[in-house]
Amino acid sequence: MSEAMRRLLEATGDHPVITPHLGVLTLHFQVYGCDDIKAKRRAFAALKAIWGKESDLAVAETGDLDALDRATWSIAALGTSTQLIQQRLDQVEKAIEQRIDAPVLDVHREML
Repeated sequence: MSEAMRRLLEATGDHPVITPHLGVLTLHFQVYGCDDIKAKRRAFAALKAIWGKESDLAVAETGDLDALDRATWSIAALGTSTQLIQQRLDQVEKAIEQRIDAPVLDVHREML
């Protein structure tokens, strides 16, 4: 451990420590009409373009990378409480279902 890190830890002795919480929303989509992987990526470009720029979210395609008929995307949200993260993930899920032209087959949530 560096000397700077030791000083920082010692300086926060009486101050409250905020523990961040993490929530992960995984969406499984059925994809129609994509002849190649590029077309599939274009169909989900809004996921990264819109929600990937949010400071409290991280967006990635996490499964079915080579499949043309399905896609799996995960959105991770960071916050100070699980309640806030749940609300944020609810908001994102509804917006994605309205914006992305692919039916959602399954939704999985995990709080870490």
